[in-house]
Amino acid sequence: MTNNDVLRRIRYTFNYNDSKMIALFGLAEHKVTREQISSWLKKEEDEAYQQLTDIQLAIFLNGLINDKRGKREGPQHTPEKHLTNNIIFMKLKIALNLQAEEVLEIMNLAGFKMSKHELSAFFRKPGHKHYRECKDQILRNFLKGLQLKYRKP
Repeated sequence: MTNNDVLRRIRYTFNYNDSKMIALFGLAEHKVTREQISSWLKKEEDEAYQQLTDIQLAIFLNGLINDKRGKREGPQHTPEKHLTNNIIFMKLKIALNLQAEEVLEIMNLAGFKMSKHELSAFFRKPGHKHYRECKDQILRNFLKGLQLKYRKP
């Protein structure tokens, strides 16, 4: 999955307009323009399409966390220079304040079953012996489940 796909799916799931997207970047102390948002949301075939970098997606996800959970006191979290599906998954889990059982319910909504042990492996440190890389299929199903749970008809 590309960073642009993740951004598009989050925007659709929560029905965010351009102003809200700009505000989310602002909550992470980063300014973006409506044109930048628009170019990130375009399909790859469009000539105005621009690829969203890992740092830009990390900033957006940090802004989402600040929006959903409130801004923490002191210095803000530094955006990651390199994002993995595991980090994206973790940031979404934090932003939505989800417990393991709730994540498993969301995965079930998307028709994807997994155990609590399998899930916890995605949130371990990369050097841990039980760490497991989160593949695109897992993240895609989680985003689909979020859409089914949070998207208002």
